[in-house]
Formats: sequence, structure tokens, C-alpha cells
Amino acid sequence: MGTGKRGLIATAVAVVCAVTVLAAPGTAFANPTPTPSPTPSAGPALAAGKDLEAVRKKLDKLYRAAGRATDEYNAAEEKADKQSAEVVELAKKIVKGQEKLRKLKDRAGAAAAAQYRGGGLPPEAHLVLSDDPQDFLDGAGRVREGHHATKGLLGELTRTQEDLEQYAKDASAQWKKLEAGRKAKAAAQKKIEKQIAQAEKLESALQKEEQERLAELEKEAANKAQTAWLDSGILDEIDGKASEQGKKAVQYATAQIGKLYQWGAEGPKTYDCSGLTSQAWLSAGRGIPRTSQEQWKRLRHIDIQDMRPGDLIIYFGDASHVAMYIGDGAMVHAPRPGRTVTIAGAGSMPILGVVRPDADAGTN
Repeated sequence: MGTGKRGLIATAVAVVCAVTVLAAPGTAFANPTPTPSPTPSAGPALAAGKDLEAVRKKLDKLYRAAGRATDEYNAAEEKADKQSAEVVELAKKIVKGQEKLRKLKDRAGAAAAAQYRGGGLPPEAHLVLSDDPQDFLDGAGRVREGHHATKGLLGELTRTQEDLEQYAKDASAQWKKLEAGRKAKAAAQKKIEKQIAQAEKLESALQKEEQERLAELEKEAANKAQTAWLDSGILDEIDGKASEQGKKAVQYATAQIGKLYQWGAEGPKTYDCSGLTSQAWLSAGRGIPRTSQEQWKRLRHIDIQDMRPGDLIIYFGDASHVAMYIGDGAMVHAPRPGRTVTIAGAGSMPILGVVRPDADAGTN
């Protein structure tokens, strides 16, 4: 029995180790350096006088695609973490269940041995052979107790065996989900790296002066969008005060300014957009979904005019980017690869909506 138990524990530990490898952040599941093919529009744009505005739009498209893929990657990673934890718990239950089953079988074996020592006769037979009325009555009580105990033991054995079978089925199902998540994570990683590689190739084809002008065009586009947003008069309506947790979240997010963007990162040295917002709120004592899309789906929606510092602004129709509002028409965010955490105009990109992580908290 001892050897069997050690084998079960070793199996469970092997399961835990395998799960850890599958779910480990940054594990390379596929070739991380796919060879990008030139984009159809890049060549003509550069050849025809290098239309930098067209390049800017192309880069924006590529980095937005990378942002969507990053959300897919982060979602797959979050699911893998949960599934791996469930597999580990099931493995522990299987080990405990096997140990319980062994003890129950030992008890059943002891009962059978006791019957053998009694001459192989069932308790009822010994009762019938008794000549003493008191012994008969005492024996009848013991027989009833024995029947109940035996029935309870057999019932517990059956339930334990059924539980083990269910644990095994559940573990198998979770393992399949974990494997599917691994593939989804690897596919998202390929998408991200492909889009970023294409964008970097496009930028590297520019001369230094053109790269500087491109950066100016990006700023001009953001300023134009921000100006239009402010000209709508929206800032006159936004006067919400931050909650205590909101203040802490803003303090954390703004303290990360200057740190590099890195897809899939949650700090403390690098961040992606939702990594920054989720960690900022975690530092304030409030756990929120990891991805911008899940933040949009699961957190309470707030009207823009009711926005207050600490609220999250979700951008683009596919909710592929998120930033944190810090007041006075500004937000802090991790923009994209090649950029650092920075403050920008809250209206510098198309706003999908606003969500509030601490919707149950008052203001101060």
C-alpha cells in the first residue's frame, strides 16, 4: 500500500509540474521569430515619396492588431492559470481519495478477518446458538449495530470510489481545456509577433528625419482628436472626485510613467495597457479582470460626463485598448510597442466607454 501511495503522490506531483510548465508566463510554445512578409502597401508608399501619413495609418493598424492579439494572449493566459489551479486541486483530491479508499478497504478487511476468527459464521448464526436470554438480547443489539456499521462502511466505500471516478473525469476535462488554452496562447503570440515585426520593419525603412516627422504626425493626430473632444464641452461636465481607492490606483499608474511597453507584461518593469490598469487597481486593493475587453464586459459602465480619476477609459470598437483617467481631461496609459507609459489626452483616441472598478465606493 505504501508503494502505491508513493506512486499516486508522484503522479500528482508530475501533474502539478506539467501544469506549471504549460501555464508558465513567457513559455515559448512556438517559433517566436516568424519571418514577416512585406506588407502590400508598404513598398508603394515608401517608393512614392514616402507618404508618411500613409505610413502612420499603416503602423496604427498594425499596432492595433497587435493590441487585439495581446488581449487574446492575456485572456488565454488568465484562463490557463485558473485551469491549472483546478487541475492541481483535482490531483490533490485524487491522492486524498485514494488514501481514504485504502483505509476503508483496510477496515473492511479487518471486519472480514474478525468474522473468520469467529469460525466463519455470520453474527446471526452465533446469536441463534446462544442459550442465555441476556446474551441473546445483547447479541441482537450488537448484530444491529454491526449491520449499520457494515452498511455504512460499504456505502462510504461506494461513494469514495464514485468521487474518485468523477475527479478523474474532471481532471481529464480540465487537462483538455488547458491544452486548448495553450494552443490559443501560442496562436495569439504568433499574431502579436507578426504584427510587431511588420511594424518594426516598416519603421526601420525610414530615415532618421522621417522617423522624427512620423512621431510628429502621431502627436498631431492625437492632439487633433483631443482638441475635438474638448471642443465638445465635455470637460465642463466632468467634475467627479476620486474615491480613496481611485486615488491609490492613479498614484500607482502615474508612478510607472517612463517604463517601457511590453505585450503581456504586468510590471514592475514593463507593462501592456491592461497590465498597467489591472495592477494599478490591485495595488489599491481591488482585483479587476486582466484584459481590456473583460474590463469592458465585467466592470460597471459609467457615463463619460460622470467620469472620475481612477475610472478606466476603453478605446476603439473592439475594446482593444484601455487607459486610466487622472483628471483634467488627461489619462495615463501604456500606448504600444516602442513607447513608454505616458500621460495623454483622454480624447486622443476613439472612446468606446468608461468603466468603474470601485462602483460601490463613494467619493472624497
